[in-house]
Amino acid sequence: MLLHLSDLHFGTENVACMQAVQQLCESMRPEAVVVSGDLTQRARYTQFYACKHFLDSLNLPYLVVPGNHDIPLYHLWNRFFSPFTRYQLFFGCMETIMETDHFYVIGINSIRRRFHTRGHISLNQIQAVDALLQTAPSNKFKILVAHQPFYTPPNDRHGIKDCPVLGRIALEQWSKNGLYALLHGHLHQPAVYDLNQIYALGATHPVLDIHAGTAISYRLHQGVPNSLNVLCHNGDVQHYIFDAAQKQFVLWQESAE
Repeated sequence: MLLHLSDLHFGTENVACMQAVQQLCESMRPEAVVVSGDLTQRARYTQFYACKHFLDSLNLPYLVVPGNHDIPLYHLWNRFFSPFTRYQLFFGCMETIMETDHFYVIGINSIRRRFHTRGHISLNQIQAVDALLQTAPSNKFKILVAHQPFYTPPNDRHGIKDCPVLGRIALEQWSKNGLYALLHGHLHQPAVYDLNQIYALGATHPVLDIHAGTAISYRLHQGVPNSLNVLCHNGDVQHYIFDAAQKQFVLWQESAE
């Protein structure tokens, strides 16, 4: 299985949630951990250090991508001339690949210094990911990780404006080469949508847009509790929410919406 965390927002972390994630990793022993951005609250050195220490403590392989909170907001010089310096100091390359027994995972950087929240992907990124999908093992689920979701429901006025530019074009291409799911955060609300049906991509398999809530931050949106996702060996998606009374993550729902 694959553990999907997002929006850790170190600097606003809830210690009880951190401990619950560690306990879940010890009991489940997932193949790997994927974190879909917003590792920090304000892209400070101390926040990146705390995040790196936490992820290392899980004793599992992990892949991370940056979120819009992971580049400076108020230090305009750093934002425009060296936006990813601190991220790269602790986590290296912003676009990496990870392969496990059941999953082939591609990380993509959807953050641009010119924009505060909106996601962007380029034609070069689309082509690079497409080439990776074509050569990925056919017996493994092909997964892409980016911070912003590629779809939000029509009634979500705050999310649709942040979906990556060129996202629809990318999906039409990637779905031809076996993309199974995209993992995101950003909105702090867990959800699963089949983009093959929503966008009529014409693929012979689901193309899931999997949203994660915030795993450990006390910055909760609209009262949605802390949560995380688990991708099972058979491709099913499970949402876990944090139960404050039990101080652990408990299964919320198992199937796609």
